[in-house]
Amino acid sequence: MVEMTMTTMMDVNGVYMEQEEEWEREGLLDPAWEKQQRKTFTAWCNSHLRKAGTGIDNIEDDFRNGLKLMLLLEVISGETLPKPDRGKMRFHKIANVNKALDFIASKGVKLVSIGAEEIVDGNTKMTLGMIWTIILRFAIQDISVEEMTAKEGLLLWCQRKTAPYKNVNVQNFHLSFKDGLAFCALIHRHRPDLIPNYNQLSKDNPLENLNLAFDVAEKYLDIPRMLDPEDLCNSAMPDERAIMTYVSSYYHCFAGKIKAETAANRICKVLKVNQENERLMEEYERLASDLLEWIKRTLPWLESRQTDNSLAGVQKKLDEYRQYRRKHKPPRVEQKAKLETNFNTLQTKLRLSNRPAYMPTEGKMVSDIANAWKGLEGCEKSFEEWLLSEMMRLERLDHLAQKFKHKSDIHQGWTQGKEEMLSSQDFRSCRLPELKALKKKHEAFESDLAAHQDRVEQIAAIAQELNALDYHDTASVNARCQLICDQWDRLGSLTQSRRQALEEAERVLEKIDQLHLEFAKRAAPFNNWLDGAREDLVDMFIVHTMEEIQGLLDAHEQFKATLGEADKEYQSIVGLVQQVESIASQHSIPGGLDNPYTSLTAKDITSKWAEVRQLVPQRDGTLQAELRKQQNNELMRRQFAEKANSVGPWIERQMDAVASIAMGMQGSLEDQLVRLKEYEQNVYAYKSHMEELEKLNQGIQESMVFENRYTQYTMETLRVGWEQLLTSINRNINEVENQILTRDSKGITQEQLNEFRSSFNHFDKNRVGHLKPDEYKSCLVSLGYSLGKDKQGDIDFQRIMAIVDPNNSGYVLFDAFLDFMTRESTDSDTAEQVIDSFRILAGDKPYILPDELRRELPPDQAEYCIQRMQPYKGPDGIPDALDYMSFSTALYGESDL
Repeated sequence: MVEMTMTTMMDVNGVYMEQEEEWEREGLLDPAWEKQQRKTFTAWCNSHLRKAGTGIDNIEDDFRNGLKLMLLLEVISGETLPKPDRGKMRFHKIANVNKALDFIASKGVKLVSIGAEEIVDGNTKMTLGMIWTIILRFAIQDISVEEMTAKEGLLLWCQRKTAPYKNVNVQNFHLSFKDGLAFCALIHRHRPDLIPNYNQLSKDNPLENLNLAFDVAEKYLDIPRMLDPEDLCNSAMPDERAIMTYVSSYYHCFAGKIKAETAANRICKVLKVNQENERLMEEYERLASDLLEWIKRTLPWLESRQTDNSLAGVQKKLDEYRQYRRKHKPPRVEQKAKLETNFNTLQTKLRLSNRPAYMPTEGKMVSDIANAWKGLEGCEKSFEEWLLSEMMRLERLDHLAQKFKHKSDIHQGWTQGKEEMLSSQDFRSCRLPELKALKKKHEAFESDLAAHQDRVEQIAAIAQELNALDYHDTASVNARCQLICDQWDRLGSLTQSRRQALEEAERVLEKIDQLHLEFAKRAAPFNNWLDGAREDLVDMFIVHTMEEIQGLLDAHEQFKATLGEADKEYQSIVGLVQQVESIASQHSIPGGLDNPYTSLTAKDITSKWAEVRQLVPQRDGTLQAELRKQQNNELMRRQFAEKANSVGPWIERQMDAVASIAMGMQGSLEDQLVRLKEYEQNVYAYKSHMEELEKLNQGIQESMVFENRYTQYTMETLRVGWEQLLTSINRNINEVENQILTRDSKGITQEQLNEFRSSFNHFDKNRVGHLKPDEYKSCLVSLGYSLGKDKQGDIDFQRIMAIVDPNNSGYVLFDAFLDFMTRESTDSDTAEQVIDSFRILAGDKPYILPDELRRELPPDQAEYCIQRMQPYKGPDGIPDALDYMSFSTALYGESDL
C-alpha cells in the first residue's frame, strides 16, 4: 500500500494559513475511526443535500459518478459549477469528479495525492479525505475566534460556552466529548429550555447523555445525527474529525444567536454611553445652576461694608467670614472641581464616541463659572482686607479706651481717700517721731503727687485722641476726664495746707524728744545686762569635775563685785523718767510719757533690778551644794582607780602566763595540763576582787560619773579581760587534752611533739594560736613537704586545706596541724576493719541480730548499734536482721548514717 498525505492550504488576503492534517496510514486503517468518519461525513453531506431534495446512502459509491459531489458543492457554496456530463462511461465520471476537484482547488484548497480516478474507483480512504477537505473549507474554516486557526477557534468557542459548567472541561475534540456532557452543555447554554434538567446529568451515564444531546439537536435544532453514541462510548479515543464536523454544526446553528447577541450588546453599549453622557450633561447643568445661584446669594454679603462701629460687631463679622471659609465654601470648592471634572469627562466621552462636543446653556459655560468664581474670590479678598483693617482701627480705638480706663482706674484708685487724709488733724495727738514720720510721709506724698502729674496729662491726651477718632462713647470719656482734672486741683491746695500745719506741730514736740532718746539709749543696755544676769543666775549647769565647779564659783564672785556700779546706773535711768513726767505735765502734751524709741519703762527696769538682787544669794547656795557633790565623786573615782589598777595588771599577767603555756614549749603535756588547771583555780579564787569592782562601778554610774583620769581601766575592759582569761584557760586545757589523746592514739614521742610545736610557733608570728593558709603552706614546706608552685601544687595544697580546715574557717589550729602531720605514720581503725570485726561477731553472716549485739557488746554500746543500724534487705535476711556494713561505713563518713 502506498502512504497518502493530504495537506489543505488556504490563502486569504495574503495570509497563508496551514492546517496540519496528516492522514497517517495507521490512523486511516483504524476500523473504528473509518466507521465513525463514514457515518459522520454521510450525515453531514445529507444535511446539505436534502436542501436539494436528495441524499446519499454509501459515501464511497454515491460520489463515484461525480454528480452528487458537484451538487453538494453547489449547495454548500451557493455557486453554480460547470454543467456535468450525463454519460455513464468511466471518463464521464472522471470528468465530473475533476470538475468538482477543480472547484475545490479554485477556493484556495490544494489537493495532494487525491485524483478523480480514486474517487471514481470508490476508494474509501480517498473519498473520506476529500469530504474532510470540503468540511474544513466550507464548514470549519470560516470559524474565526481571536485570529486563531479554525480548529483552535472552534475549541476556544466550546471552552467559553461550557466554562460555567463545572462538570465539563473541553480540552480536545475526542475524549472531552466522550461522556456527552459537553454536547448537552452547548445546547443548554444557548437553549436551556431544551434540557431543563441539565443539573441532574452525570458523567456516569455517557450513553444516556449522548442520546439526549443528539435527539434534542436533531429534533429541535435541525442538526442530524452524525455520530453513534455506542461508537463513542466503546472507542478508546473517538475520531477527532468526526466530532469536529458534528460540533461545527452546533457552531453554525448558534451563529445566528451569536450575531444577534453581538448586535444587542453593541446597541446596549451605545445607549449606555449616550445615557451616561446625558446624565453628565444634566448633572453639569444642575451643579452649574446651583453654584451660580450660591455665588449670586453670597456676593451681596461680601460686598457689604456696614458695621456698628464696635470691635465686637466687627469680630462677629470676622467669625462669620471664617465660618464661611471653613464650612460653607469648601463644599462649593468641591462642587466646582466636580463640575469641571464632569465637564472634561463628558467632552472626552463625547469625543471618543464620535459625538459632537457638549455646549452648556447660555450663562453656564465653564468660562462663565470661572468668571463668577473669580469675582467671588475678589470680593472675598477685599471683604477680608476690609474686615482686618476695620479690626485694626477698632482695636486701636478699643486699646485707647482700655488704656484710658486702665489709667483712670489706677489714678482714681490712687486718689481714693487722699482728700480725707490731707484734711485730717491726726498729727495733733502724735508724738514727735510719729509727727516726723507723718511729715516724711507727707513729703513722699508730695513727690508722688508730682509724679502723678504726668499720668493726669496722659489721661487728658488719650481722651482728646478718642474724641478725634470718633469713639462711640466719647461722652463718658469726657465726663470722667473732667472729674479727674477737678479732683487734681483740690489735691494740690490741700497738700500745701497740711504741710504748714505739720511744721508747726514739729517744733512743739522736739522739746520732749531728747529726754525720751536719752532714756532709750541708757535703758536698753542696762535692761540687756539685767536679762543676762537673770539668765546666768538661774542657768542650769552640769559639771563632772572639781575644776568645772570651781570655775563657776569664781565667775559668780566676779559678778557680785559689779552690783555697786549697777545700782548707780539704775538710779540715773529712773531719774530721766521722772524728768520726762514733769515736762509733759507742765506743757499738757498728750501722750508725752510714751517713749517712741523703746518699749521699756521705769517699772520694767525696777522690777528686773529687784529680781536680780533676790537671785544672787540663791545662786550661792546652789553652787555650794554642787561643790560638795563633786568632792564625793572625786573620792569614788580614786577608790575605783586604786582597785582597777591592781586587778587589770593581774589579769594581763595571767593571760601572758596562759599564752606561754599554750606555746607548748614548757615541759610535757601533762605538766602543761596541771599548770593550766592551777591557773584556773587561781582565777576563780580571785573573783571576789572583780565583784568588789562591780559594786564600786555601780556607785559611780548612779552618781553619773563617766570618766576617771586616775586609771586607764574601765569596768567594761576589765569584764572583757576576765572573760577572755577564763576562755583562754578552758580552751588551752581542751587543746592540751586533745594533744595528749592524739599523742597516745598515734604513739608519737614528746620530742616529735616538741618539734611540731616549734615549727607551728615559728610561723605563728603574731602568737594568735593558728596559722593562715600562706603561713601553713610555708610551715609544710619547712617540714619537707613538696608543694610545687604550679597549678598541680595549688591543687595538692587545696586538698590538704580541705583536711585540716573542713569548716573553711580560713585558718589552721595546732590540733588539726598535729593530726595531719601524724596521720600517715600511725595505725588507725578503718571502716573495713570495723566491718571485719562485726562479721566475726555475726559468725560470717552478712547481717547481725540484736541478741548477738547484746551478747557480745556492753549494754549501752549494744543499744547504740541497734538504734542506728538499718534493717538488712538482702535476699538471705531473716526477721530483725541488721545491716552492719552500711552502719560501719557511716561511722567513717563514707555514707549517710
